[in-house]
Amino acid sequence: MKVRLPSPLADYTAHRREVEGQGATLAELLADLDRTYPGIRFRIIDEQERIRPHIKIFVNREQARSLALPLYASDEVLVIAALSGG
Repeated sequence: MKVRLPSPLADYTAHRREVEGQGATLAELLADLDRTYPGIRFRIIDEQERIRPHIKIFVNREQARSLALPLYASDEVLVIAALSGG
C-alpha cells in the first residue's frame, strides 16, 4: 500500500516522501517499513507501543487511533508530524 511520509522522516527513506509497505494492520505495516527503512518505526511509535503524541496517522483520510487498525492493499496511509519550536 502507498504510505506518504513527512519531511522529518525522509532521512530514513533516502529522501523519498512516498513509499510502499504491506501489512494486515497498522502495526504490521510499520514493522514492514522498519525492515526496509531501519529506525523509522521508533520515530512514529513510542516505547509503550503507542503512536507518538506529535505524530498523526491517517488511513484513507480517517485518523488512525490504534495500531490494531485493519489495513487493505488498496489503502493509502498518511503520516503527519506536528511542527514544534519557538
